[in-house]
Amino acid sequence: MSYTPNEIMTIEAARRLSNGMVCFVGIGLPSAAANLARLMHAPDVVLIYESGTIGAKPDVLPLSIGDGELAEHADTVVSVPEIFRYWLQGGRVDVGFLGAAQVDRFGNINTTVIGGDYAKPKVRLPGAGGAPEIASNARETWIIIRQSKRTFVPRLDFLTSVGHLEGGDSRAKSGARGKGPTAVITDLGVLAPDPVTRELTLVAIHPGITVEQAKAATGWDLKVSPELATTREPTLAELGTLRELQERTAKAHGTSAISE
Repeated sequence: MSYTPNEIMTIEAARRLSNGMVCFVGIGLPSAAANLARLMHAPDVVLIYESGTIGAKPDVLPLSIGDGELAEHADTVVSVPEIFRYWLQGGRVDVGFLGAAQVDRFGNINTTVIGGDYAKPKVRLPGAGGAPEIASNARETWIIIRQSKRTFVPRLDFLTSVGHLEGGDSRAKSGARGKGPTAVITDLGVLAPDPVTRELTLVAIHPGITVEQAKAATGWDLKVSPELATTREPTLAELGTLRELQERTAKAHGTSAISE
């Protein structure tokens, strides 16, 4: 069965969502994975987007949080302050599902600038949006990101959203709530924080991927779980559903809307 690294990453992330979970969804890869879960095995997952849509059920993947597709098929639409104050800060969000441009060994995220200083970076990224609040208040956070030395860096160019800060109990001492990042799903495998140090540890690799490949794609000395697992290959149903979703999205918005 043929599939791309992007597909197995999206499918592995989708498998983690279950019925009844309340998930605050980021645009891009998180949205693709969350909606795949809704279409495949978790029809009652509650997807929340930053624009105020609750119970979103888009037929195609949104281009942004302001895409009308989200409101058209949502259970309800509330104000942005209500989404953040009542739902997120009120502890009603089970999972914050985020993408990133850079991640460090403690799951801290950069989505702001790359290179140089803040005023004159080499690349200015889309920015924080609601990610800092999501990362600080959701009961747990999942990150989906392609793994390379450009994305898995020893030091962030800018800290946009907190993970486990400096490791250990530093997150709790900062006042951030929730467990922080509990899973980082990549095109090579899955990482989870060490229960004591909170450093990201490789706990699973995708079929055909080696530990050496994962280490070579990481900007620090990647620790590997002694109980390293291998993720399941995508099923025909998972691949078919994901590809149909992407085809519908491409027809509606063009191929640029598909995260490849």
